[in-house]
Amino acid sequence: MPRPPRLNLSGIPQHVTQRGNNRQACFFATSDYVLYLALLAEACKKHQCALHAYVLMTNHIHFLVTPGSADGVSLLMRDLGRDYVRQVNKKYGRTGTMWEGRFKSSLVDKDAYCLACYRYIELNPVRANMVQRPGEYPWSSFRANALGESQKMITPHETWIALGKNKSSRRQAYSSLFEQALEPIKIEDIRFGVRKGLPTGDRKFKRQIEKSLSTKLGDGKRGRPVKPKP
Repeated sequence: MPRPPRLNLSGIPQHVTQRGNNRQACFFATSDYVLYLALLAEACKKHQCALHAYVLMTNHIHFLVTPGSADGVSLLMRDLGRDYVRQVNKKYGRTGTMWEGRFKSSLVDKDAYCLACYRYIELNPVRANMVQRPGEYPWSSFRANALGESQKMITPHETWIALGKNKSSRRQAYSSLFEQALEPIKIEDIRFGVRKGLPTGDRKFKRQIEKSLSTKLGDGKRGRPVKPKP
């Protein structure tokens, strides 16, 4: 079965995820997380990708990133995966791949889903019952976006900037978003989009993507479309 084509457009945020092979661990020690983040920062700079949010879980990763060119995210993930696996394999005397196939991604509607995607990513450790609050987890962007911790690789998205007049008010407004649970429908939409490689957004956003790419997007469902009733 042929792989579905990637939906790559510059200037539009993408939710990116990748899992460890056979859902096994990809990080084994603190130094591995540190190495991965250093390589991520280097690859973002090299391929002109603005990183807005991230989380490194034990056996998978999530990013929210806006590429400066259509192939920016693909080049970023190529270099990041190659360099990280090479160094980790050498360190632990292991061989072979670490990742379960190619990464998955979804173009994100900045108006309706960008901040929801921020929260979805940074709440991963809470949903996994690893911590009670997102600020307790060291390997995510929450401390930068909500608490002002210095993380030079983080570039605020315009929707985050619009939360307030200055950094302090923006962080406060962003933190307040976590006082309420993320809507289940938005969680499902975000998961569906990245799982199927389809845009995460409303119909208008999807039509804009179709127009920009000169292609027709399906709905990600199996089988033939249901014929409308007369």
